[in-house]
Amino acid sequence: MNKTNAMRVLEAHKIEYTALVYDDAGEFHSAEEAAQLLGAPVEQVYKTLVVLHDDANKSGPRKKPMLVMVASHREIDLRVLAKSVGAKKLRMATKKEAEQLTGAQIGGISALAQLNKGFEMLLDETAQQLEWIHVSGGVRGLDLKLRVQDLARVTNAKFVQATAQNPEGF
Repeated sequence: MNKTNAMRVLEAHKIEYTALVYDDAGEFHSAEEAAQLLGAPVEQVYKTLVVLHDDANKSGPRKKPMLVMVASHREIDLRVLAKSVGAKKLRMATKKEAEQLTGAQIGGISALAQLNKGFEMLLDETAQQLEWIHVSGGVRGLDLKLRVQDLARVTNAKFVQATAQNPEGF
């Protein structure tokens, strides 16, 4: 397996991680399918989504696009996230926008590979309940398992409420 930029970042910061290939062909899988293929609990497998400020008024300073990491079985609630980050209105990036902004295919977007590329890094607060987390290794079919605090530290991610609360607490 070739090293990805995400792996190089972790090694440069001397962060312990495990690389797991769950699909050599790189077929796209939902984050839930990826969790199943990895044999990992869905609440530990996080997807990275691109969220944009949806300002009707295009004048003024352009706001940074966001990379939002949420558990695979959860959906971003744009109203909750907007309130959490103090934004007026947010929208999900289209597949084309996400791939253009990150240079990666959907399913292979990794916050670790997007450092210093102008993104605001956000991690759903549910991750604070975990010790270990699985995130994309920067290509489809590659997962990196590392400690939540290491991911937050190296990406400089802010913990935010990105998903609606539900009764189970997860």
